[in-house]
Amino acid sequence: MIDFSRFELKNGLRVLVHEDDSTPLAVVNVMYDVGARDENPAQTGFAHLFEHLMFGGSIHIPDYDEPLQLAGGENNAYTTNDLTNYYCQIPAENLETAFWLESDRMLSLAFSQKSLEVQKKVVCEEFKEHYINKPYGDAWQKLRELAYTQHPYRWMTIGRELAHIENAQLPDVVNFFKKFYTPANAILVVAGNVTAASVKKLAEKWFEPIPAGKKYHRNLVQEPMQQAHKEEVVYAKVPVDAIYKVWHIGKRLDRSYYIADLITEILGGSSSSRLYQRLVKEAQLFSSISCYHLGSIDDGLLTIEGRLIKGVDIDIAEAAIDKEIHDFLQNGIEEKELNKVKNKTESMIHFEDMSIMNRANSLAFYELLGDAGLINAELDHYNSITNGEIHTYAREIFKETNSCTLKYLAEERN
Repeated sequence: MIDFSRFELKNGLRVLVHEDDSTPLAVVNVMYDVGARDENPAQTGFAHLFEHLMFGGSIHIPDYDEPLQLAGGENNAYTTNDLTNYYCQIPAENLETAFWLESDRMLSLAFSQKSLEVQKKVVCEEFKEHYINKPYGDAWQKLRELAYTQHPYRWMTIGRELAHIENAQLPDVVNFFKKFYTPANAILVVAGNVTAASVKKLAEKWFEPIPAGKKYHRNLVQEPMQQAHKEEVVYAKVPVDAIYKVWHIGKRLDRSYYIADLITEILGGSSSSRLYQRLVKEAQLFSSISCYHLGSIDDGLLTIEGRLIKGVDIDIAEAAIDKEIHDFLQNGIEEKELNKVKNKTESMIHFEDMSIMNRANSLAFYELLGDAGLINAELDHYNSITNGEIHTYAREIFKETNSCTLKYLAEERN
């Protein structure tokens, strides 16, 4: 059980406090309810670009990192299609330094053409290194565009194309900040060797004077149900052939999310999973294979991804995956196998909860979903899932019309 208290400032900023006096540290986590799904389709990559700009200094604090490091702190951030998160860890006695830094860049981030150009260059190099020049780097861009026709999940967090970042203009960036980076659209979580009373005092001092802004209410186009299987074949300079198969699954708050999560563990969550044991170790068709999902808030994707052994025919490899899925649908799973993946899931949850940084991040995420108390209900959701539910939902997921396949081939075949 993770205990926490919650209050809201006059400007709408939601604040959660998790007290843990077993550590000398404190974590300050600020989550903004904005991700790549909230971008203009003609200006993608802005949420991720902003992650970089937020470390460029504010009007009153030119260098974000230096005062934090002098106070013994460290920081980082990440952006997804659903959200943007900033966090720092600092000795608890220096907690106010983190409040000063985070509040000032929320209130008065410094915008300049020079800073924008520097960060655009950094992001463009990242785009080239990881998504253009890297083998298989554009696989997920192709998969998203294959699987999604309407929903903004059809582009990656880095952006849909390099030109969108290259052409980003300062007024557009400023407008993006004013729209999304406001107290009304943010969640502050403080965890560690703190008290709720001291955090409330600091929050009222540093964050409450910031104008509330408008709470962003998204109205995204939902993805229509897929009516037919889709497939794309890519030829590129890659070491070996690879195959990616995806199926649409439900939203993060649906019960089906937990069922799908257990299905991924059963099929390909580890080296003891079905796909790995049968297609890597026994059949020796793949050098690696995994099954996972994206954990997205809106309707997501369950994925099977595999790298083939050199010389193995892609069609034979795909047929082997299809057979494993068919067997799974026909025979289901034994109670022993289900209990095994439930126990593994429980261990993973407990392991993640050992870190105060993870606890702070999780509290912010569940608050963003609508109820921070969900953090203490996750295990019950998994444990209540039955064999029958897994079998029923697997049949719904693994319909041919619900799937997309990307074959990434190392050389063209005649």
